[in-house]
Amino acid sequence: MTKTQTKIGFQHVGSFLRPDVLKQARKDFEDKKIDQTTLSEVEDEAIRDLVTKQKNAGLDYVTDGEFRRSYWHLDFFWGFEGVGHTEADEGYDFSRGRSRNDTAVLTDKISFNKDTHPFIQHFKFLKSVTDDIGGVLPKQTIPAPAQLYRELTRDKNEDALKRIYPNEEDLYADVEKAYHDALLAFYEEGARVIQLDDCSWGRLLDKKFVATPEGKKLVDGRVQDIYLELNNGAIKDLPDDLTINTHICRGNFHSDFLFSGGYGPVADNLFGKENVDTYFLEYDSKRSGGFEPLAKVSGDKRVVLGLITSKTGELEDRQSIIDRIKEASQYLPLDRLWLSTQCGFASTEEGNVITDEQQWAKLALVKSIQTEIWGK
Repeated sequence: MTKTQTKIGFQHVGSFLRPDVLKQARKDFEDKKIDQTTLSEVEDEAIRDLVTKQKNAGLDYVTDGEFRRSYWHLDFFWGFEGVGHTEADEGYDFSRGRSRNDTAVLTDKISFNKDTHPFIQHFKFLKSVTDDIGGVLPKQTIPAPAQLYRELTRDKNEDALKRIYPNEEDLYADVEKAYHDALLAFYEEGARVIQLDDCSWGRLLDKKFVATPEGKKLVDGRVQDIYLELNNGAIKDLPDDLTINTHICRGNFHSDFLFSGGYGPVADNLFGKENVDTYFLEYDSKRSGGFEPLAKVSGDKRVVLGLITSKTGELEDRQSIIDRIKEASQYLPLDRLWLSTQCGFASTEEGNVITDEQQWAKLALVKSIQTEIWGK
């Protein structure tokens, strides 16, 4: 890559535990006890408080905690023209339970409208808060284009896909354009760091999944090439001062996971060919494999090691984390490495099984190790 790299800074992957007052307000809204205006006021206040807490914790880039969402991905998809809400026959089977069964369905050709997609207004509010507070910058998190493709190609969507996009290449083109338009709209509102959250690669790492009929179909269909085309097409020809990160995950729902496996099977494509600036990588357990695939990270792209888990509240041993960073530096220079939690604390509104105090203690540990290894 040739564009100038900005400093990564201290930033969290994205989501935070929803405070009780927000959970109650969302329930009251669902039960029609309050209207959207009242709910938005509660959300606004919770986000203001969260930004202040992030600043006090030393973060350089802050998020709105994804407080206005039910899901890390679906709420963004539903904001596109041509994408609607429906329910699948069942949710996703995590290792210990099943998620809710909401999903996205095609209703027409996909496009982005900045006047109707709610996330633009959400970002404008976050930007106004960071401007007021000062000393921090806003970070926008959205699901990756490949993740939208994954959702729209579930069995529930087969008929709609064939009807609306008989030529699948037209689907790729519309997804890329819708995302490109969205990224530019965020940029116009002041976003300079945008993160593409992506679980689509994670399932290709799992040997059990790849051995299933669905997994074999994906591998035979060269799905990695499709993911690359969608993600790279969406971020092509963006402003030089817009940093695009991606976060690769194996599932994060109520402290549970979907997939296991090291990055080896996708390293050539994901690390070598995806044109992002920085990878936020899950590395908090043996399920993530070793650091050897990091040698495939091309150009001057950076890697943020997700060595601190967001799934449990117990603090990691400090020296063990430092030792693992040094181990990773055998495959990628230390000046291209950084540290974070492996994921957000609440990828869905249910949140992980940890306490508010524990999530901030995790971030304090991240910050202190960053300072020790890389300095201020």
